[in-house]
Amino acid sequence: MPIVIGAKQESDFSDPIGMLGDCHRRIERFLGVLQRLASERQGASLSEDERAALQTSLQYFRDASPKHTADEEESLFPRIRKIADPGTQALLDRIALLEDDHKTAEAAHQEVDALGQTWLSRGHLTPAEASRLLALLGHLATLYARHIAIEDSDVFPRAARLLSPADSRVIGSEMASRRGLRSA
Repeated sequence: MPIVIGAKQESDFSDPIGMLGDCHRRIERFLGVLQRLASERQGASLSEDERAALQTSLQYFRDASPKHTADEEESLFPRIRKIADPGTQALLDRIALLEDDHKTAEAAHQEVDALGQTWLSRGHLTPAEASRLLALLGHLATLYARHIAIEDSDVFPRAARLLSPADSRVIGSEMASRRGLRSA
């Protein structure tokens, strides 16, 4: 990815909340690629660049997106649940909704991936398959718009205030470990 002067530098494992937000930008970007391809091509044959974009986007949701979900469900959310703060009940209710979203998105992504793999292997989709792909991607776009807004505007800022520095370090270490890396 090219460097853009003045662009926000991506976070690292020392800022796990920032990394989660950065991941949201990638989700939005790769979902946008899938939506554009599905809308513009309607299941027709793809150029080499379009095939590469489809493969990269599908791979992101197949490989990286589940790690993001685990970062939230296995590292962040359990620590928020342990915080004894009277103002966290509404936040905990939102977290339950977000976990439901993860299940819904995972099922939709499995179907999107299957259709995408069909498109890549066969070279085209039937009109019914192309329509289904567009519908799934539209559903995901709506789900992610709401989901990401809740996390970016409420959950992540509150977590950044509520979590101890030790909790943040452990979350960053767990995130690195999920990716086969060591945190600083």
